[in-house]
Amino acid sequence: MSERKIQIDVPSLARVEGEGALHLKIEQGKLKHLQFKIYEPPRFFEKFLEGRHYSEVPDIVARICGICPVAYQVSAVNALESLFSVELTPWIKQMRRLLYCGEWIQSHSLHIHLLALPDYFGEDTVLGLATQKPEEVKRGFAIQEAGNRLIKFLGGRSVHPVGLQVGGFSKAPDMRAARELLTFLESALPEAVAMAEWVAGIEIPDDPQSFNSVALSADERYAIETGRLRSSSGLDLSEDEYEKHFKELQSPHSTALWSLLNGEDYLVGPLARMNLNYRELPASIQTLLQRLGQPFPSQNMFHSMLARAIEICLMLEEAITLLKQYQPEQPRVDVQVKAGVGFGWSEAPRGLLWHRYEVDADGMIKAAKIVPPTSQNQARIEQDLLRSLTNFGLDRSDEALRLHSEKVVRNYDPCISCATHFIRMTLER
Repeated sequence: MSERKIQIDVPSLARVEGEGALHLKIEQGKLKHLQFKIYEPPRFFEKFLEGRHYSEVPDIVARICGICPVAYQVSAVNALESLFSVELTPWIKQMRRLLYCGEWIQSHSLHIHLLALPDYFGEDTVLGLATQKPEEVKRGFAIQEAGNRLIKFLGGRSVHPVGLQVGGFSKAPDMRAARELLTFLESALPEAVAMAEWVAGIEIPDDPQSFNSVALSADERYAIETGRLRSSSGLDLSEDEYEKHFKELQSPHSTALWSLLNGEDYLVGPLARMNLNYRELPASIQTLLQRLGQPFPSQNMFHSMLARAIEICLMLEEAITLLKQYQPEQPRVDVQVKAGVGFGWSEAPRGLLWHRYEVDADGMIKAAKIVPPTSQNQARIEQDLLRSLTNFGLDRSDEALRLHSEKVVRNYDPCISCATHFIRMTLER
């Protein structure tokens, strides 16, 4: 048995959003201590919302994340519209899904090409990757642009969009804008399919493990903007039942709250969605998966990148279908405010995003709670690192262990800034 004793600190996990770290201690060939740390300061968004009018919420929560603002907006309006018993028109529901398609496309493409792929070609950044695979990187940016244009179409701008409101949208885009966008998306779809085929051919670690997949599901289509919460362990919940099973707790080594499902870690995100909902994919995507060897459901977290690629193809197909049917309609319905507590969720690119708002009779926010996907995946990330590093081989060089650790973490695409909540402070004197 090796007598090696090493301690590795990764003070800043490269190519993730925000500030995080990983601490490892190896003694006599065994991993004795592992901590995945988030040390960014709390951002206080839940406190910012208190005392604000409900109509301000979508614009405020969009600032939580520059990569997935639509997810925060949709979960928020879902919660408030549920409380106010708002009846949305079919047009508004379709446009919400169309807007969400844009977010998944741009976020997934950014993750695949800028964050994940450099790992598989021995490069530190996408600039190095572009020297090896210039056409593939160029294609990736074009696909991301398709998502950005979709968000701008309904949101007014691609970053921190402002078009979404409680009760609908601020306006309905005109037919000319819809036709121009449709043409661009139709040109992007075959590029996305080629990208998915390429990603499927990249060699990944064979690293199966056991985890509980958790995601929204809908019987009639692949769930995005709404649905029931289901899990591979048999869970089936509505929004207001979430806190009966999911509990947040403070980890002593992280500023972010952790979330556990009945006391256990669990997985949210594209692989969890694909594992639970692959049967709801349309025939064209099912055919693509068959051509790729039907890799889902999968217990290998390194299939997360392919799951993102498949979801890009799905979102482009859905967006094209919705835009072919597009006609401007009344973008908003009336909202009747009432006091109470509203619950809402949706599937951010990184996974489940749950909101709860307490509102008074004047429509003012009295309390808010937001549970982002990164905090839900934190316990799972630590368990994954523990198992994956052991399987990888602890006798490897410090640099090899560091690179593999970062590769594992990037499977989850953690948005660390989004996960930093207000923390309870204890003081001893």
